[in-house]
Amino acid sequence: MLITTSDTISGKKYQELGIAQGNTVQSVHMGKDIMASFKTLVGGELKSYNEMMTKARTLAMERMIESAQSMGADAIICMRYASSSITQGASEILAYGTAVKFVD
Repeated sequence: MLITTSDTISGKKYQELGIAQGNTVQSVHMGKDIMASFKTLVGGELKSYNEMMTKARTLAMERMIESAQSMGADAIICMRYASSSITQGASEILAYGTAVKFVD
């Protein structure tokens, strides 16, 4: 599956099929959340949150691809991520884009 953040794919003709999207809500273990709270007092990278967000982006992307494949898509253009905080220590990641099918 070709995925691009561009509005078009140069040299290709295609038909737009619709919006493909995938999302997930992820949280960290309560113990890691408490440790991250202490880390904010002294500063530095919050590795447990980094890991959580990386996992969430990967899962949301996989689900977006499955959505596009179910429409018969060959590619996804205008791919974007969006995120929102659900609760303390939990975030939603949404991956979305326009599913397209190549034509001759």
